[in-house]
Amino acid sequence: MTDTHAITGIDRLITGDPALGAGPLGIIEHATVVIDGELIAWIGPDAEAPRVARTLDGSGCVGLPGLVDCHTHSVWAGSRANEWRRRLAGEDYSAILEQGGGILSTVRATRAASFAQLVDDCAGRLAAALDRGITTVEVKSGYGLTPHDERRMLQAAREAGERVGVDVHLTFLGAHTVPAELRGDRAAYVRQVIDEQLPAVADLADDIDVYVDRGAFTAEEGQAILQAGRDAGLGVRVHAEQVGYTGIAEAAAAIGARSADHLERLDEAGIAAMARAGTVAVLLPTAMLYLRDIAPPVEALRAAGVRMAVATDLNPGTAPSGDLWAAATLACITMGLTVEEALIGITAHGAAALGRDDRGVLSTGKLADIALFRTPPGEPVHEDVLVQRLDGHRAALVVKRGRVVRGT
Repeated sequence: MTDTHAITGIDRLITGDPALGAGPLGIIEHATVVIDGELIAWIGPDAEAPRVARTLDGSGCVGLPGLVDCHTHSVWAGSRANEWRRRLAGEDYSAILEQGGGILSTVRATRAASFAQLVDDCAGRLAAALDRGITTVEVKSGYGLTPHDERRMLQAAREAGERVGVDVHLTFLGAHTVPAELRGDRAAYVRQVIDEQLPAVADLADDIDVYVDRGAFTAEEGQAILQAGRDAGLGVRVHAEQVGYTGIAEAAAAIGARSADHLERLDEAGIAAMARAGTVAVLLPTAMLYLRDIAPPVEALRAAGVRMAVATDLNPGTAPSGDLWAAATLACITMGLTVEEALIGITAHGAAALGRDDRGVLSTGKLADIALFRTPPGEPVHEDVLVQRLDGHRAALVVKRGRVVRGT
């Protein structure tokens, strides 16, 4: 071991590996995690831990893998607060988009913003995520809608992540909506996404995504774009079955999609296809709540064995919150997840949605991404409290790739 230290005395450590501890969460009480460089070198009960010279005290804390927010739109400029009033008054989200609002208003503001502003604003959002114990954040483009602006968004997200010390997973979402200048020629914009935008960002992006829905892209357009992204070596993800049913979840699963996200109107064929392909269902309860929508078919997903992740969908219009703990709580209240499903959803299954099998679980050889939380005064040191409380949780200690980045 070259750079070894340990976190000791953790009251309840959620490893995410049932082979290491009790129940589906693999809980170890009074646990130690030994870290060597960026990786976990040993994990188990305090009484069995090897001697390590440098230690951090984890007593009074619940420990988890560093949280993974696997669906965000964390780079944008401008505000959509005015639309909040309009939606409260009964206006439909898709109708606002079709009138030039929604995503299109954010596109105008984002194009007009300086690169420095985009980096600064994104870094502020990522710093807030890190404070909550989130160590990996997926960030999408999609508010640029030109080759130059889409690349600029991904570059801003990468620079912001490096500044803050969060791992950023970059997703190209040029197919977020058709921009105002090409609203009359959808086919031309689809060609631009495939022939110009994709080559401009392929060296930066990890994944490709498409928003298939009313007011956005058709299933046929989405399939063509996703296939082009896959051919370029990107992982496949998709905004699916949210406002209306399109069949894109089934089609995306058939080409090996890592995840299908939203899924409020997912059908049995889509569920079966996702189960066969191992496609992760990413649940976005904050957006569902803001849009006053129906819940995805969680019971059917569970019965089919589809892994369910939970994410914030942080964006300026339909999910203006980066609090992944609140999303986990809402997933239980509004969608019917269990506490265990919610916790796995913001750790192991969130990592799986990104194809990142080196994190999301605490076990030997995995990244030493660890977050420790103290429960509020008078509450037991227990994970149930963290999921029950809807008032946000700041991490007492965050270790990212073996290095302490929050707390002491």
